Amino acid sequence: MKVTDFIIPLIALFIIIYGVKKKVQVYDAFIEGAKEGIQTCIEIFPVLITMIFAINILLKSNVLNVVLSFLSPLFEALNIPKDIIPLMFLRPISGSSSLVLVNDIFTSYGPDTYIGRLASVLQGCTDTTIYVLSLYFGSVGIKKTRYALFNGLFADIMGIIASIVFVNLLFY
Repeated sequence: MKVTDFIIPLIALFIIIYGVKKKVQVYDAFIEGAKEGIQTCIEIFPVLITMIFAINILLKSNVLNVVLSFLSPLFEALNIPKDIIPLMFLRPISGSSSLVLVNDIFTSYGPDTYIGRLASVLQGCTDTTIYVLSLYFGSVGIKKTRYALFNGLFADIMGIIASIVFVNLLFY
């Protein structure tokens, strides 16, 4: 047995003891929290289904390939590998899709190559902005995102630029 096997049971025991000490009906509070958790899942589910549907439309309709073929001369002029370009577009939309692309890059080129390092740094410098906004704002019912989408995508663009610059400076 390892110490890590006891961490979660000890945390649960601590919560129960603390609740009893504060004279809280621990079991009833747990049941109420579980009900709220299920309600939150029900509220988030349509947002997740919509997001999955939109990502599949984007990937299956070849819109991404048309955009990539249109922009590929610009990226070639900037010495950006063509296999990185889909990662740049999918990372703000879906974390799991971008991880699949990073894994494909690692399998094809290796993690210690220029393109592997660029994919790694790009993955770390950007966020799943559209996913986060749709999930978090959708779960609490915010319909007007104001400047959140613009600022999030701007931060992603800056992360992409920074990853290209620093990988070129450090590894190329």
